Amino acid sequence: MFDFDGTLPLMMIQFLLLVAVLNAVFFRPLTQAMDERDGFIRTNNTDARERLAKAKQLTLQYEQELAGTRKQSQQVIAEAQTVAQKIAQDQITEVRQQVQAEVMQAQAQLESEKQSAFGELQKQVDTLSRQILDKLLGATLAS
Repeated sequence: MFDFDGTLPLMMIQFLLLVAVLNAVFFRPLTQAMDERDGFIRTNNTDARERLAKAKQLTLQYEQELAGTRKQSQQVIAEAQTVAQKIAQDQITEVRQQVQAEVMQAQAQLESEKQSAFGELQKQVDTLSRQILDKLLGATLAS
């Protein structure tokens, strides 16, 4: 079946030579390429994780800045509304005071004209009363 003659050591030497040649020509470059590829993948994976972490950090920072800006803008709007309401209230108060002053002035003027009219009417009543007395009683008795 199996013969242990001189061919066995020759076959062993050929096998070892084949393994050495295959290792030098095929396996080392293949292993080196695989190691380079693995290093490239690990580097890219690490870079991607760092970029992702940085992107999350920037997103969080921008969201915080946006929230702060929104809060600040709401405060500015609220302050503007308060100032506008105060200005409107001041203007309304001022206009009411002006209207009240004008009403009082008009009432005073009406009262003055009323007194003047009553004085005129009183003079006319006196004049008419004398004329009526003169006509009724005669010119001599009325004086």
